[in-house]
Amino acid sequence: MNPWWQQVGNIIVAEFSDLADPVQFTRVVLRLLVAALLGGLLGWERESQGKAAGVRTHMLVAMGAALFVLVSQQIGMGAEDMSRVIQGIIAGVGFLCAGTIIKGHARLDDVQGLTTAAGLWLTAAVGVAAGLGRESTAVLGTLLALAVLLLVPVVLKATAKPSPLITSETQDVKKKQ
Repeated sequence: MNPWWQQVGNIIVAEFSDLADPVQFTRVVLRLLVAALLGGLLGWERESQGKAAGVRTHMLVAMGAALFVLVSQQIGMGAEDMSRVIQGIIAGVGFLCAGTIIKGHARLDDVQGLTTAAGLWLTAAVGVAAGLGRESTAVLGTLLALAVLLLVPVVLKATAKPSPLITSETQDVKKKQ
């Protein structure tokens, strides 16, 4: 019979044996790093715009989503079970995103945080793609998201109609004078 400390040591070794193969270890590290880096890029854009959900939040969402699907793959889940895991990620991150949306009480159209919420949701999708080993898809999704976040505001500003010099408010002021 082994002394108790050898039994404890054997249990610890067994508990950390899920990455015993160097190939599997490299695969997990690569997928989590890709998820973290791509999530960080999306978070950097949001943080540079002064939004509350920045680099760390986006990195954690991407890595969390990647880890959920990675572990599911490691235990041998089939496609049907994996789809339920992904559904859970979508719903869970959707709940997190709901916390970033703020509706003003003064006006009905005063809603803030929708772009940040959508960005977090997309970041989870990027993390899922990276976790499933679809790194190219994750990179493409990130690049397209950055294009939307960085270029669309410039295009909208360039194509916006100039605001009129005289508005109804300025007309009212002139009438009172």
